[in-house]
Amino acid sequence: MQTNFHMSVLVHEQAKKYGNREMLIYQDFGGKEWKTLSWNEVSLTVKQVSNALLNMGVKVQENIGIFSQNSVQYIECDFAAWGVRAVTIPFYATSSEQQIQFMVNDAKIRFLFVGEQEQYDKAHRVFSLCPTLERIIVFDPAVSISDTDSSAIYFSDFLQLGNNLPRQTEVEQLQAEASFDDIANILYTSGTTGDSKGVILTHGQFNAAMVANSKCVPVTDSDRIMNFLPYTHVFERGWAILCIYAGATLIVNTHPQEVQQSMRDTHPTCMSAVPRFWEKVYMGVMDKIEHSSAVQRKLFLHALEVGRRHNIEYLSLGKKPPMALHLEYEVLNRTVFSLVRKELGLENAHFFPTAGAAVSAHVEEFVHSIGINMIVGYGLTESLATVSCDHLGDPYTVGSVGIPIEGIDIKVSEEGEILLKGPTITKGYYNREDLTKQAFTEDGYFKTGDAGYMKDGELFLTERIKDLFKTSNGKYIAPQMIESKLLVDKFIDQIAIIADQRKFVSALIIPVYSLLEEYAREHGIAYDSREQLCTNPQIMQMMKERIDTLQQQLAHYEQVKRFTLLPNPLSMAKGELTNTLKIRRRVLNENYKELIDAMYVD
Repeated sequence: MQTNFHMSVLVHEQAKKYGNREMLIYQDFGGKEWKTLSWNEVSLTVKQVSNALLNMGVKVQENIGIFSQNSVQYIECDFAAWGVRAVTIPFYATSSEQQIQFMVNDAKIRFLFVGEQEQYDKAHRVFSLCPTLERIIVFDPAVSISDTDSSAIYFSDFLQLGNNLPRQTEVEQLQAEASFDDIANILYTSGTTGDSKGVILTHGQFNAAMVANSKCVPVTDSDRIMNFLPYTHVFERGWAILCIYAGATLIVNTHPQEVQQSMRDTHPTCMSAVPRFWEKVYMGVMDKIEHSSAVQRKLFLHALEVGRRHNIEYLSLGKKPPMALHLEYEVLNRTVFSLVRKELGLENAHFFPTAGAAVSAHVEEFVHSIGINMIVGYGLTESLATVSCDHLGDPYTVGSVGIPIEGIDIKVSEEGEILLKGPTITKGYYNREDLTKQAFTEDGYFKTGDAGYMKDGELFLTERIKDLFKTSNGKYIAPQMIESKLLVDKFIDQIAIIADQRKFVSALIIPVYSLLEEYAREHGIAYDSREQLCTNPQIMQMMKERIDTLQQQLAHYEQVKRFTLLPNPLSMAKGELTNTLKIRRRVLNENYKELIDAMYVD
């Protein structure tokens, strides 16, 4: 893997090597047909966009906004902006108008690229509230631009400004002057605890991350990479760029809800994902097994146990499995497990980086047991994704977040907080010297807000310090740990643990309504509404029994004593979830105060 190229020229240098080989597999906005673009084709379009940006007046280190779902145009704009030493600021496609307005004004953005109708409409509505905003460039040609909007143009028309590369000499001069000290991105965090803040990421940080990750993440130019998480997310962003450095083919998944069909269509070898994806895979497989014949169920559960013994009790510990176990596993892997992987579209599975939240040990063991190499890791926006991760083929411990990558200096404070120093760590927050100062220790370590410890060279997380709850009995509760244990239940879609300053642990639960309704039909439970279904005594008893089974290993004071099933999911619109679907607990406590208080009435 070549990691010595500055990102301003990366695509062009790779095009010299790979030429007409496919670089991107994608669908047009609203389309179903999978198409391809070669390295040469992408390189040419990136040059056109760089020229067009100069013709629109973009300056060195000027901030440009990209407000879109994953798309080919998104990738082209990122690399084209870096090609003229501009800075890209990615917005989540689900960002609210208030968030867009804040980011555009904070970063003084003049040019904003948008994806589909929803993004255009939001950008158009806030245009008059953003004094610096001059132009909206629309990726999707099906978007209906307002008749009164003279600021918006389609991406195809914007590209005409770069036709025949009229300013290519200037572009190449800017690339020659590009520095690793240049800012590449400002990533606004999703803000679980307050306003968004812009994390500054330089080209030097990206380069250091690529060098370090290439030594422990074995992606190659033979891999086909499904881009499932949004490019706005630092995990997917860093991962996708690493894969471009490796010369891999990217499969651009524009709509996350369609990812499983996309996987079956395109057969990726690798994909980065959050634990919730694998939790849903686990629940889907186990649900099918529940509805299978007794013989099939017995066969699969036996296969799963063999897989667990082979891959967890031996391989994960660096030990060679006994010959008899190995031979049985090989037979089951070629028969039972290969069918599971085929159903997922993962016939040629290589490895799957997973991070972003706590991974349930139950789910991690399951994924490894069926022959899928899950690489669990840990990172933050401020660390340009990876701090640590499992290394494919090396021993690993279920429950750890792997071995620190090269160059990262990890220290654990007296309070148990993980502190970081190294070339991939941000220098600070955009326009916020106050927050930057608060984020670092006096000796220059970044304060992650996560508690953990090192053991035998691996990093273990214990809890998110800011999220720790203290019950009125003085016991400390780690809500995310409890939530991750309960989320493996097929009936639970979302869950929020309540405990802070309360006498026991309770929970707000969003059930999987379709499964709850199916259960009601099968058991003759009548109901007129979701509200009635979610308060039905039989439903509540069934859910209690399932929860009690899952939390047997928790300490008594950590166990959920009471819970409420909500008839509607948590929403971003009401401020209850961030763009990365993390719970805003303060908002939740406000919005559901009466329901929460009712759980504590004796």
